[in-house]
Amino acid sequence: MNRPLAPNDTSSFWMPFTPNRDFASDPRLITAADGMYYTSHDGRQIMDATAGLWCVNAGHNAPRIVEAVQKQVATLDYAPHFNFGTPQAYELSSRLASMFPDGMDHVFFTNSGSESVDTALKIALHYHRMRGDAARTRLIGRERGYHGVGFGGISVGGIVKNRMHFGTMLTGVDHIRHTHDPERNAFSRGCPEHGAELADDLIRIAELHDPSTIAAVIVEPMAGSTGVLLPPKGYLQRLREICDRYGILLIFDEVITAYGRLGRASASEYFGVKPDIITTAKGLTNGVIPMGAVIVDSRIYNSAMGNADAPIELFHGYTYSAHPIAVAAALASLDTYREEDLFARADGLAKRWEDAVHGLKGLPHVKDLRNLGLVGAIELESRPGAPGARATEAMKEAWRQGLMIRVTGDTIAMSPPLIITEAEIETLFSKLAGILKGID
Repeated sequence: MNRPLAPNDTSSFWMPFTPNRDFASDPRLITAADGMYYTSHDGRQIMDATAGLWCVNAGHNAPRIVEAVQKQVATLDYAPHFNFGTPQAYELSSRLASMFPDGMDHVFFTNSGSESVDTALKIALHYHRMRGDAARTRLIGRERGYHGVGFGGISVGGIVKNRMHFGTMLTGVDHIRHTHDPERNAFSRGCPEHGAELADDLIRIAELHDPSTIAAVIVEPMAGSTGVLLPPKGYLQRLREICDRYGILLIFDEVITAYGRLGRASASEYFGVKPDIITTAKGLTNGVIPMGAVIVDSRIYNSAMGNADAPIELFHGYTYSAHPIAVAAALASLDTYREEDLFARADGLAKRWEDAVHGLKGLPHVKDLRNLGLVGAIELESRPGAPGARATEAMKEAWRQGLMIRVTGDTIAMSPPLIITEAEIETLFSKLAGILKGID
């Protein structure tokens, strides 16, 4: 208790998804943000090429959102939503229902993407049980899938390092194959041509376990955190058909793709495939306040209401579900997206972004380039015996040159705020090209 405090002492904060020892020797500290840029502790402007963590879609310090949060915290700082309500929460749920596919009319509020996933899984299990189909307890994820860090999410997720240290996970979980096929699809522009048949792996899993035991399948329409893996053309449609055949619920994890990242309100809209449940978070509040939302098909909600075996239809919730300040931030974020027409803006920039991403082809160690909407990935060849080292070196050099990029393994992932300009796209990729040329 008597240890002297020092400015920027990094010893007490156990940082998430970070090599803490390495960071302590070379910290990258952020002190402010505005628009497309962070300010570093040494006063430099850092272009945010990742929208924070895929979430700051309207840019930093968006005036409408800032004002809404300031006003809300001085008006109603907190109210419970167990047996009580706030008008703004109903307004937000209605507005969200209007943004997602027809029939997905009900919203359950959470505080993060991880909570949204666990909520969706529980709703799926609850739905089948309330219908008298209690044998449906299996949950199917996908290899290389990322669904947050709760035990439900890492169970259905398929990233080895997120699972290996934490025991046996949930029981009754299996995984279909991932969609990454670099031999056939390397350097595809947008969704690759080959691989729709990979969805048929769900048939194998269903027949292995008996389809009548499977409650739900959860996939990211576009897998983000594993390195931006895109669905082959026709893949999601085929997955929907198989789920319908076997009576399995289809969950889209849209924590990354919802709220404009692909130039639409959702990936469901972008691909024209309607799931039964959609998980969201991140861009819902522009990253200003933690919040998530699970969008549910009306037949699932109505079944819960009609088949409830207790006055409380679903024994699930969070202290901060629909927190008033988060609701205010979300409403203001939706207003900002609409008034600045940011989804259409992202759609209009997508071709310029695609050309910029694929303009890096032929640079040293670039083994694949992938893009969709305002998302890009640069996959680098790994150094022998040192996977991830080359991309990490690129990330550190980018910071020194005024760019924030995200790396996962040896893949550089980019997802800028939707306010990025064509000139900023040119600057971003010009710097990246120089960085890649300088890395051994």
